[in-house]
Amino acid sequence: MTFSHSHLLGIEPLAPTEITTILDLAEQYVALNRREMKHADALAGLTQINMFFENSTRTQASFELAGKRLGADVMNMAMQASSIKKGETLIDTAMTLNAMHPDLLVVRHPHSGAVDLLSQKVKCAVLNAGDGRHEHPTQALLDALTIRRAKGRLHRLNIAICGDIAHSRVARSNILLLGKMENRVRLIGPPTLMPAGIAEFGVEVFDDMKEGLRDVDVVMMLRLQRERMDGGFIPSEREYYFRYGLDAEKLSYARPDAIVMHPGPMNRGVEIDGEIADDINRSVIQEQVEMGVAVRMAAMDLLARNLRARPREVLA
Repeated sequence: MTFSHSHLLGIEPLAPTEITTILDLAEQYVALNRREMKHADALAGLTQINMFFENSTRTQASFELAGKRLGADVMNMAMQASSIKKGETLIDTAMTLNAMHPDLLVVRHPHSGAVDLLSQKVKCAVLNAGDGRHEHPTQALLDALTIRRAKGRLHRLNIAICGDIAHSRVARSNILLLGKMENRVRLIGPPTLMPAGIAEFGVEVFDDMKEGLRDVDVVMMLRLQRERMDGGFIPSEREYYFRYGLDAEKLSYARPDAIVMHPGPMNRGVEIDGEIADDINRSVIQEQVEMGVAVRMAAMDLLARNLRARPREVLA
């Protein structure tokens, strides 16, 4: 298998062959997770620490489940009650972690670049579970696996990412991954929620849903990230739903077999109609959750293989 990295910090450093390696291994873990006995030993004897400086439900739960199913000793650190709140720096936290000799460190942090900084200071493999507006690599990978399973391929598809692009690390990671795999990516949303210079990423930009969704194969909706907003980006949620919320009429402009995705958590009636979200013929939102566990198992398995093959000093 082609995967030579010590950490998984983002999609940007990954080659298409490495993306395929992760997805192919994840397919094996999808099968494992559907069996009655769901355990493997890829992480047996290793310690996994989950550090979430931001609240999370799906990502933290799936990383925890992934580690346990692979045989790791898993510890969740309650960062809201940690010494960080008492003034400890991120570097001091890294030094403390080094003294515990973990093997895998899963980190979500509100500041872009914080996870990369930690990876430079600890002697273990680090997985980025989302850092600020920067990246969320395992979300993009699980989205890619979901698309590949639904469409039978992960190239030359028309894919629309809709909503709050400016504040979304999910959008950034997906743009990078889908571009590497030779897909045509469209971004749809109000100009106030489009980052400056976004066209440089090789995407098409639309501010009209019907025009942007015309003949797409995949519709990926994003939630409004109000916790990252510091001003009036939209007139109101009602107006936003009218113009950019996915409903049956807007979806009719996509291909008849187009799938609907959402990374969660969903705001029903804001960015997506509840009936669309629950439509078993179009929505793959629950499949995304299932793929998340398998992809995170694959990522940690590959990093553990590299970890065992190298001296720890290489990771420092």
